[in-house]
Amino acid sequence: MSGHAPWPAGTASPAPMHLTLVTDASIVRGQMLTRQRRVSDILNDTERPFIVLEQVEMVDVVGPGRTVQAAYAQVNLDAVLFAVTSVPVASTPELTTPKAPQRAFITVPPYVVVGRIHLRAGDDLHEGLGKLVGRFLPVTDAVYWSDTLGVDRTEALMVAVNHARAQILVPFQEIVPVDDIRRRIGAVVGYDSLE
Repeated sequence: MSGHAPWPAGTASPAPMHLTLVTDASIVRGQMLTRQRRVSDILNDTERPFIVLEQVEMVDVVGPGRTVQAAYAQVNLDAVLFAVTSVPVASTPELTTPKAPQRAFITVPPYVVVGRIHLRAGDDLHEGLGKLVGRFLPVTDAVYWSDTLGVDRTEALMVAVNHARAQILVPFQEIVPVDDIRRRIGAVVGYDSLE
């Protein structure tokens, strides 16, 4: 990974982080050199409206479904619905504000993300959601999918959701329409429909 400006002396060396950035129309995979430990920190701490990835693969999820590979790509952060990394990150105790994880259902159309958001300990849910700030919100122990685009459920240790594009529901209860239940049962027992 050449071509980077030298990092200031006395600072920790940056390491490559593999990222998956999901937009309305594509999934972009690549890596970048960073000192940050969490994907949400990378996306929140940049002063620019974009990030530059290396060794990039972009897959269309609408249209012809083509794949494009490139050495570098600039990705506009406003276009990113959420970002995913598979790297586990332990919190740094001396820098951590006490948090209370809450299971949340988050819509970022055309995707759904279900996982744990982390509200300040001691706050009730209304107050905690009111204090939830940041351009990208970390969601841990997550699963995401898109029925519209045919994207299967995918598990992730952490997903950073674009706050401006999200609707957050907590606590939640998913209600399955009766017709969907009949169709699912019919598929299991071998009938096209059940009355």
